[in-house]
Amino acid sequence: MIVANVSVSGCAELSLSLCAGAGDGLPQEGGDSHRTTLSPTGHLVVAVCLGFIGAFGLVNNLLVLVLFCRYKLLRSPINLLLINISVSDLLVCVLGTPFSFAASTQGRWLIGEEGCVWYGFANSLCGIVSLISLAVLSYERYSTMITPAEADASNYRKISLGILLSWVYSLLWTLPPLFGWSHYGLEGPGTTCSVDWTAKTVNNISYIICLFVFCLIGPFLVIVFCYGKLLYAIKQQHTQEAEMIEKNERTGLTQQEKRAREVSGINASLSKKREQRVLFMVVIMVICYLLCWLPYGIMALLATFGPPGLVTPEASIIPSVLAKTSTVINPVIYVFMNKQFYRCFQSLLRCEAPRRGSSLKSSSKLCTKAMKGAAGTGQRQTNGFLFMVASLGQPAATMPQLGPSCEPTIDITKGPSSDKPVVVSLVAHLDG
Repeated sequence: MIVANVSVSGCAELSLSLCAGAGDGLPQEGGDSHRTTLSPTGHLVVAVCLGFIGAFGLVNNLLVLVLFCRYKLLRSPINLLLINISVSDLLVCVLGTPFSFAASTQGRWLIGEEGCVWYGFANSLCGIVSLISLAVLSYERYSTMITPAEADASNYRKISLGILLSWVYSLLWTLPPLFGWSHYGLEGPGTTCSVDWTAKTVNNISYIICLFVFCLIGPFLVIVFCYGKLLYAIKQQHTQEAEMIEKNERTGLTQQEKRAREVSGINASLSKKREQRVLFMVVIMVICYLLCWLPYGIMALLATFGPPGLVTPEASIIPSVLAKTSTVINPVIYVFMNKQFYRCFQSLLRCEAPRRGSSLKSSSKLCTKAMKGAAGTGQRQTNGFLFMVASLGQPAATMPQLGPSCEPTIDITKGPSSDKPVVVSLVAHLDG
């Protein structure tokens, strides 16, 4: 599958110890006679970077999985996609990073040809899974904003299908090198393995072109389209609301109509803020992912279509290490930008369950529950205006203080059988 071809003349220019580490009977990509390796100091720096990346990536992704398993409120359809990305990142930290770390400490690849092939396959598989999952995530966010609905079994089925698609699609593009369409081999200074970027054969170049078109450009176009439409929809929504407010101020409204619009506006504002926050988190995640992988993609293209020796070991190892930092960045984005995850993370540190009243449910879900159970939740009618109260927490004597992770809550009225105010979210409509 991979033919060993270590250049004696290339190794003659290096010290004996580094030459032994560069080859060791392992394949070199495309028989490149210009291959060199890093200095001992360079290998040490790479090893330190990989050690930090592997350790923090392992801890961060395990933390995300622990939060998801412990707290049921995180088990929403969209969070399943985030968990899929964490699983793929965790596999990179377990199946890939330790071997490249060990190789960097010794200045040479340590686990033989079969280990090199396995390393290249596993890292390519998980990397493509992450990118496809981001594309599916962007489409899901686009669909949710266009047609908002309460999560049900069909939503989970669609997300599960998307997760399965990401793994099957990735396998379709990472298995061919195992059967002769290109191959996996050493890259850079000889301490990591990937697809052979340097072989100038038609077999190899055709695979690399297809890999970039269908596994990088295609998903990226889906991401750009979906988030572009989302941003446009948000802008249009803001414009329409501004025009409506201006029109209402000109025409004038009755007290009852003003109250109805105020309560409706509160619910719409909270829902919009939540949607925008999640959208912002996902966009930042995509940008960070592309910043991590774009240098690696440019390096691979230069190695494929450039002259031999154009990409030096130093130039190749930096994008490779940078790409692996995505396994650390993604969990950080989930915990510190997703208020659900962050609130559960705080509860985990305090060894307690998250307070149910600390954030509001989605507006569509509240509307559905309130309309179906108005009698059970309590309602007041004032001047023909119906208030339906959906309680999210226990009665409180005073308004609870809101932490940085809590959505604002509204204390509008008192419960029908209690003298203490109830923290509520209101859904209102005109009676009759």
